[in-house]
Amino acid sequence: MKIAIDGMGGDNAPKAVVEGVVKATEEFKDVEFFITGPEELIKEELQKCNYGGDKIKVVNTTEVITNNEHPVMAIRKKKDSSICKALNLVKDKECDAVISAGSTGAFLAGCTFIVGRIKGIKRPALAPIMPGKNGPFMLVDCGANVDCKPEHLINFAHMGKEYYKGVMGNNNPKVGLINIGAEAEKGNELTKATYELLEQENGLNFVGNVEPRYISDGDTQVLVCDGFVGNTVLKMYEGTASNLLNIIKDEILSTGIKSKIGAVLLKPVFANIKKKFDYKEYGGAPFLGVDGICIKAHGSSNAKAFKSAIRQTKNFYDSKVLDKIKEGLEN
Repeated sequence: MKIAIDGMGGDNAPKAVVEGVVKATEEFKDVEFFITGPEELIKEELQKCNYGGDKIKVVNTTEVITNNEHPVMAIRKKKDSSICKALNLVKDKECDAVISAGSTGAFLAGCTFIVGRIKGIKRPALAPIMPGKNGPFMLVDCGANVDCKPEHLINFAHMGKEYYKGVMGNNNPKVGLINIGAEAEKGNELTKATYELLEQENGLNFVGNVEPRYISDGDTQVLVCDGFVGNTVLKMYEGTASNLLNIIKDEILSTGIKSKIGAVLLKPVFANIKKKFDYKEYGGAPFLGVDGICIKAHGSSNAKAFKSAIRQTKNFYDSKVLDKIKEGLEN
């Protein structure tokens, strides 16, 4: 397998990107990596990692797309950017997948215009795996499409099901529609129309509407919504988890010696909770619906997160999820 890596994407690039790729070469012996970015910078980081193998190739670029630029215009104008070069490696079949922690908007635009959509898919969806009380769940879409039609959400449901089956190993994931109530008649025009269509779909284990308070249970593995709702859920979820852990920490430190002793005894428990809510464990989110394996890593990814994103990408490839999505759409 060959993976293209946007070497200049993310808050900690290129250092964290290169370190993550070097660590990945130790675990994934059958994978070759193509890091795009200014050759001198990338090679300098490789030297710092004391890398002397032959599994990493550097693809020189002269431009970088930042988060402050208009995504579509940047993709059109900066053809020699690290994102565009990485995406073109997939388009030209020189690589099997691409990973970037750079601008989400630019990466989505590049995935759509350079790699292209799967036939029958009108809107690609960003679909992260998130931690739940009883197991991880997938949120489709979490921000790529603010305004959607019912047929878009039907596509999201089928693509999410195939991805969850292939990457997470669940052969019959439950599919739910995020809504303000469990009853079929609840919600706006989009959710009500989508509910009716999902009920009629063959091959989906559709369990009905899922209220936001039950999302974090993890009992429904594929949760479908438009990007406005999904992005709101994602950011609220991340913020609540972070604040809750900080509140617990502050309360322990501000109370007496007994609480501090108890905290020491419970340290392994707190560590496990923190790990469950750590994005670095999950790596990144796939753009489902594009005709290639395109993984968006978190903007603040460190080396560990990049390695996790690479592991996720390899699972995507090994499970032939892209082929299964295409086959499912044809059926």
